[in-house]
Amino acid sequence: MKRIEVVAEVAGKVWKIEARAGAALASEEVILVLESMKMEIPVAAPRAGQLVELRVAEGDMVSEGTVIAIIA
Repeated sequence: MKRIEVVAEVAGKVWKIEARAGAALASEEVILVLESMKMEIPVAAPRAGQLVELRVAEGDMVSEGTVIAIIA
C-alpha cells in the first residue's frame, strides 16, 4: 500500500498525541491535536491504515506544511 504523508495545515504547537507509531487507524481518526491561536485543531488520518512514523512530539512547534506523520 502506498505511504501517505500527513501534513500540518496550520502552524502551531503539538498539544496532544492521540495515536502512536504502529497503531491501526480508521479513516478520519485523530492522530494528534495542534494548538494554534488558542484553538485546538485535530489532525486526522486521511484514510485507514497503519501509522508507520510519527515525526513530532508533544510540545513541538510545527510550521504549515510540515510532515508530521506517515501512514501506510
